[in-house]
Amino acid sequence: QVQLVESGGGMVQAGGSLRLSCAASGIIFSTKTMFWYRQAPGKQRELVAFISSNGGTSYTNFVRGRFTISRDNAKSTVYLEMNSLKAEDTAVYYCSTVHSTQYWGQGTEVTVSS
Repeated sequence: QVQLVESGGGMVQAGGSLRLSCAASGIIFSTKTMFWYRQAPGKQRELVAFISSNGGTSYTNFVRGRFTISRDNAKSTVYLEMNSLKAEDTAVYYCSTVHSTQYWGQGTEVTVSS
């Protein structure tokens, strides 16, 4: 059974940093592309970044240069380092992967106060 468990969210002032983690189980982690999405209150869920099995990364424009996605295959964990946080980064952040179907974690809440 695929499980994704996020952690690391919290409340931070604008300009601050947070590091999110997502621990995966039930998959051969090293073979999977891993995604971070977010959903702000009243908005649709949107892609933030992803990292492929070979370590290639991609970011959406609104986080490029501020966020860094990385992975540790030995720990089956993907990370999202978030710097220079803005109030508009406030959202629930979700980890996701595809294994026959798309799986989601329960989310971790990030609140950035201005």
